Amino acid sequence: MPGPLGYLFIDITWISAFQVILLGLVGGILSGFIGSGGAFFMTPGMMNLGVQGPVAVASNITHKFGKAMVGSKKHGEMGNVDKKLSIIMLITAFAGIRIAVVVMKILFEGSGDSHAADQGAAANLYISLVFAFILSLVALSMLKDLISSRSSGESGPSTKIVDFFSKLKLYPLIYFPVADVTVSLWVVLVCGLATGYLAGTIGVGGFIGVPAMIYVFGVPAAVATGSELYLAMYMGAFGALNYAFEGMVDIRLTLLLYAGSLLGIYIGSYGTKVVKEFVIRMVTAIIILICVVSRIIAIPVYLQQLGYISFDPSYNPVFNMVSKGFLFVAGLSGGFLILFYVVKAYLKRRKIEASLAGGVSKKTETLAH
Repeated sequence: MPGPLGYLFIDITWISAFQVILLGLVGGILSGFIGSGGAFFMTPGMMNLGVQGPVAVASNITHKFGKAMVGSKKHGEMGNVDKKLSIIMLITAFAGIRIAVVVMKILFEGSGDSHAADQGAAANLYISLVFAFILSLVALSMLKDLISSRSSGESGPSTKIVDFFSKLKLYPLIYFPVADVTVSLWVVLVCGLATGYLAGTIGVGGFIGVPAMIYVFGVPAAVATGSELYLAMYMGAFGALNYAFEGMVDIRLTLLLYAGSLLGIYIGSYGTKVVKEFVIRMVTAIIILICVVSRIIAIPVYLQQLGYISFDPSYNPVFNMVSKGFLFVAGLSGGFLILFYVVKAYLKRRKIEASLAGGVSKKTETLAH
């Protein structure tokens, strides 16, 4: 059905509503666990359901605000949020989001008749290409670093970039107390711009924000996760206002995502306390790569709709089904793996508490006699 300014909003059935809630649940778990916002899973997931790319990004970034608020509060209670770092990044992140919204509007409006089946194909292709390129780069870099650190016996992330900028000394330098790092203001502002632009383009700011904090600033993984969620809370609010003004937000999708993600983010946040950092980084890299494959499989559909390649349009649903299959394999396997570690840690804690309680009870009985 047409949205307020001509964007096509899908008809939501019970089946599609359940799928969006599931997207929110898995995305919430991944968000709390790796601080990405989970949009790398939810945005392409909605596109696989037939939601136009700009509407999927807009609805997800609107949902990002409330979910990030819950996640940052949880991480704040654990001391994992460096507000000073997040607020400085926010200065240029706002500019990045606004640029992304303008580019998205131009691409969409250049696609032709708003009621055409291929309306928004240019924007969908743009989103998919940016998604595939950026996330492939991030995932492969993370895997390379994991293999290098494993072979050298180091457990933490690479410090090569951090060391380079520390020697370069681009003044002014700012000290961030919670993260316990000193970083050039210019480096922070550039990373903030990139984070905002990608959040506004594909709804995935965390996959620039979190790696930047870890590999460029030298921030511990847990603090990077919490700080990015705090940053995402404000980026989500600003992005929601910008996209809503352009008529791209489908509030029904946003509410359905909330129905799943607000539970998921608590599970994921707890997971960061009980899972080793190496496992967090490995799970992140593998899930991203599978999601990238999912989006690449969908690209021929958009190329065909734009007339760049020619094949029978009846194959489009097949491409979409395979793309959706890869996406749900990535999200569900990642979600179940995180749940496994969370449940395992919970049962272990209960066992220790029961053992301690039994010991205290036995000691009390001995003293009584």
